[in-house]
Amino acid sequence: MIFKDSCVMKSTVINTSKEMTAYSDFPPEPGMANFMHNAEMYRYLHLYVDHFELKKCIKFNHKVIQISRSNGYLESGQWTVKYEDELGNHFSEVFDGVLLCCGHHAIPRLPSPWPDQERFKGRIIHSHSYRSHKGYEDKVAVIVGIGNSGGDLAVELSRVAKQTYLSTRRGTWVFNRIYDYGEPFDLALNRKYLQHIQGLLPQCLVNTFVESKLNKRFDHERYGLKPRHRIFRYRNHGMKFLSFYNFFGVALNYFARWYRLVGPLFFHRDIMKQRLPNRIACGTVRMKPNIRQFTENGVIFEDGSEVNDVDVIILATGFKFHFPIVENGELIPVHENVVELYEYMFPIETSDHNSLAVIGLIQPVGSIMPISEMQARVFYENLFGSKKIPGKDKMKKWIREKQDEMRARYVKSPRHTIQVDYIPYMDELANIVGCRPNIVKLILSDPLLAYKVGYTVFPY
Repeated sequence: MIFKDSCVMKSTVINTSKEMTAYSDFPPEPGMANFMHNAEMYRYLHLYVDHFELKKCIKFNHKVIQISRSNGYLESGQWTVKYEDELGNHFSEVFDGVLLCCGHHAIPRLPSPWPDQERFKGRIIHSHSYRSHKGYEDKVAVIVGIGNSGGDLAVELSRVAKQTYLSTRRGTWVFNRIYDYGEPFDLALNRKYLQHIQGLLPQCLVNTFVESKLNKRFDHERYGLKPRHRIFRYRNHGMKFLSFYNFFGVALNYFARWYRLVGPLFFHRDIMKQRLPNRIACGTVRMKPNIRQFTENGVIFEDGSEVNDVDVIILATGFKFHFPIVENGELIPVHENVVELYEYMFPIETSDHNSLAVIGLIQPVGSIMPISEMQARVFYENLFGSKKIPGKDKMKKWIREKQDEMRARYVKSPRHTIQVDYIPYMDELANIVGCRPNIVKLILSDPLLAYKVGYTVFPY
């Protein structure tokens, strides 16, 4: 059911290539851009809907009010869905299964108020409300947050605003959509053999590799972008060998130039904004630390610097999610974007049937669409097929392990609670469905196919 228009900045372009974004059964047209503008992405989705005649299955302008287990749930696993149309008419239907495809970029996450924020006479908005640069000409803008939205806003406004400031607590590593020889970065990154190498190298060595490559394009520290964290946080093992591996990493990086191995090896959840350094170099974007307090006409930053005559503050501070329509929010509780779902899909409490699942509640290092497709396959295999989800104890164990992994790998932030790596997570889901390729068997039966699966990328 679709009941609310989505929103996106007019200039938004997808961060993953069309090859890695496409649904498996519907390749994009050859003439579509590698990194599609949102209008072209919108057209692709419409083409998909028309091709499979899906409009007859969609109730437009209907709002779901409540989802709850039906009276006969214990035996049937069915759900009662109450909803209303645009005229206010109410309906109730019983379904065998429910998939929640609400996304996680719909509810703005606002930071706690800064000291004296109420004194500020300018505008304060969230990036969710921003559409285009119109109305921002010759203004002084301060953007808070350096995720993808913050980077987009800084680049766009810097072309029309009087001055743009970008405030960040931690800094970020900046990646490029285009890798060596013009290849889309995700086509270079998402290769199985690189994932195997990942398990062999210490994280400190990997950090040296990737940071060295990123700093060759521009020195993150000199541009005010160098974050407090490295590409990957260290786990305890390997710390004692830091000096050795840093030395070894620098030497091996020269070797890696020839083999093009290092660049796509790993990818932390930082930003895909290759134009940002250019705007910083031009002076139209100026980097600032976190805001300490507000004044009537501006802000004071933590380093003591002050900006006056500020017209607008744009909070690119991310989003939050919750599920109030599912049994009044009690079935899937969420705290600071931490949610307990097996495979980021199934609530533990309904493990007796697993007939309700959340789709797309992940932040992948890669495209979300193929993952959502695979999640849907897992759901329907469990609901109607022979592949069943493990029991409650195994679900709890999986959730605990994933939460521990997130704490060890990323800085503490609501942004990193649903992070997944593209290939390992897809392999997990494929194992459940029973469709994960067996490389060893393929080597024996079809070496060429094994090569394509393990070493190269053939998205469709």
